[in-house]
Amino acid sequence: MRKDRLDGVGLSALLAVALLLAFNQIIVKEVNQGLQPVFFAGLRSALAVAFVYAFLKWRGLTSRLRRSDLVPGVLMGAVFAAEFLCLFMALDLTLVSRASVIFYSMPVWMGLLGHFFLPGERLNGIRALGLLLAFLGTAWAIFSRPEGAGAASLWGDLFALGGAWGWAGTAFLARKTSLREAGPEAQLFWMVAVSAPILLVISPLFGPLIRDIQPEHWFWLLFQSSVVVAGGFVAWLWLLSVYPTTTVASFSFLTPLFAILLGYILYGEPLTLALAVAFLLVASGIILINRRR
Repeated sequence: MRKDRLDGVGLSALLAVALLLAFNQIIVKEVNQGLQPVFFAGLRSALAVAFVYAFLKWRGLTSRLRRSDLVPGVLMGAVFAAEFLCLFMALDLTLVSRASVIFYSMPVWMGLLGHFFLPGERLNGIRALGLLLAFLGTAWAIFSRPEGAGAASLWGDLFALGGAWGWAGTAFLARKTSLREAGPEAQLFWMVAVSAPILLVISPLFGPLIRDIQPEHWFWLLFQSSVVVAGGFVAWLWLLSVYPTTTVASFSFLTPLFAILLGYILYGEPLTLALAVAFLLVASGIILINRRR
């Protein structure tokens, strides 16, 4: 049943999904110690194919996997591969908190694409202000790297930015191509099915595939493929189908906030004033960008 406002169930679900997506970045950081990041991303996509297809089968949606969508499906999957190559490399090279704030600048780039290429998505004054704030927050996060923080590398920050561009690219293709008629579940199948071979084939270019692998790393790989990719995405779809889209989208700013807190608690990452300012700018921008009136 469609609802016009957020209730207790919706609020709890939104908080849970935001926390899951933030914890997902901790998982990536952890598993990167045992598996090379690009190889890890490829394995995750390969396993996720089975889980996503099982979901499509269970819901009777396999007919949405159409041959006519082959070209846009391959294109979306390739962009998805680039997105997660960048994100997994970012989490290997920089701090979780920084990677999350920069990665969640995605609405900035999606807003620009929408303004120029999507009907009805032109920026008004409020949304343009939001885009500017989020852009300034992203730039602040990249250029205010703390001295002596060896884990906060410029390359890692730039990979996180590349991941945000890739995320915006997949969202744009979902709106602009024939895949918009197939639905998000079929889009997810194309993304994982195409990205898996791409990432696995190119992974040897990024160094040894196995680092210091431990049993818990295999568990977290399976958790990522099932709970995060399939379960988390399905939960997000349910929220979008029941509650106002703008309200749900505005809650995306909670994920980098949770990631900052988890990075501080689990890895002792610094809570700097510059990072706090960057987060506030990006979060404020996301809220304004998602306003339609």
